[in-house]
Amino acid sequence: MYSGPKLGSAIVAKARGYDMKVIAVDDQFVNAKGKPMDTVPLVMMAATKIGERQGQELYKEMQKRGWDVKESAVMAITANELDTARRRTTGSMDALKAAGFPEKQIYQVPTKSNDIPGAFDAANSMLVQHPEVKHWLIVGMNDSTVLGGVRATEGQGFKAADIIGIGINGVDAVSELSKAQATGFYGSLLPSPDVHGYKSSEMLYNWVAKDVEPPKFTEVTDVVLITRDNFKEELEKKGLGGK
Repeated sequence: MYSGPKLGSAIVAKARGYDMKVIAVDDQFVNAKGKPMDTVPLVMMAATKIGERQGQELYKEMQKRGWDVKESAVMAITANELDTARRRTTGSMDALKAAGFPEKQIYQVPTKSNDIPGAFDAANSMLVQHPEVKHWLIVGMNDSTVLGGVRATEGQGFKAADIIGIGINGVDAVSELSKAQATGFYGSLLPSPDVHGYKSSEMLYNWVAKDVEPPKFTEVTDVVLITRDNFKEELEKKGLGGK
């Protein structure tokens, strides 16, 4: 267990001293200069692919609702200084364009922080610039940024039926999906902690017991879209509870 990627150099040095193997999961170790430590095997969620899935699901739900594309727009709440965030939101926007959504109606707005208040402020600044838009698709790097966007649309008088937000993480979306009335937060992409854990444990075991060195980079792409209809069942499947 460790508390941050910047401790990577210290952890690797300590591990070498004890002749131990190290695999990083989800966050890549960085050295004292902040450069990625590529020598340490890394297992992580495939940020670009998961972003693409977000975009595909947003487009699919928009079609299901029969929105007029001319009256619709994408609000992408970005944090491009963070590599994972940038790859997720870029993947999402690329997937929307590939599906046929007009690029000129995809608007990006940076957030100061990847939480609800930061995204709320960013979204508000975007909404006032585009009073012509009647339906919004909301893209963000996690559940909180998408929720911030949804809260901002509510404050501007949009109905839930005119907003589609899909987050990434799943667990942070439970209270929103549990509400008595549906909101603009349609669902979330739930990663597979069970797959991450299994893969990293298996690789570590094979490295120690069989001297099979793991690849330097392993992407995990397994995600499931959870919505009001299925979130309890899907969380229970992963041992995360559906409360």
